[in-house]
Amino acid sequence: MEIPAINLKAIVLVHWLLTVWGCMAWLPTSFAWGNFSVLAIGVWAIAQRDSIDAVIMFLAGMIVTILTDIIHFGIYYPLNDLAIPRGRDVFRFSAGMAILSLLLKPASCFFVYQMYRERGGDYNVNFGFPSVSRNRDAYQSIDQQDESSSPANPFNQAQDSKPGVRTY
Repeated sequence: MEIPAINLKAIVLVHWLLTVWGCMAWLPTSFAWGNFSVLAIGVWAIAQRDSIDAVIMFLAGMIVTILTDIIHFGIYYPLNDLAIPRGRDVFRFSAGMAILSLLLKPASCFFVYQMYRERGGDYNVNFGFPSVSRNRDAYQSIDQQDESSSPANPFNQAQDSKPGVRTY
């Protein structure tokens, strides 16, 4: 089964919109600063299409904001509803959008990780037990000499090249 390609711009735009709506009524400024800072790194990842660092920093920021969002919701979610009916509706909408943003973040992290792998990142996530492999097929033994190099010509220089210039 092939993973669908989700555009990084779509991920950043959806989380930006949900964060703006989530900050309308009840969340503190630390929620906004944390999420908008990570989204700024996402804009950096969009701007530099070949940067592996931008994508991995965006991924790490998204993972950290999952934890901080849970903490913010636990601390700042009010126990009683707001007295004004209009305020209660704004609170419900704001809370719903912030919770929806939190629920979408793990899927977004998965897609950003796939983008990281596409850009050449080589960090493999393995949740199993660590294992050490002794596959040494790719290594060349130092005991065997290569036939193309001889003791008279240790740097594989061509005979007609200048004596002071090394060719690698």
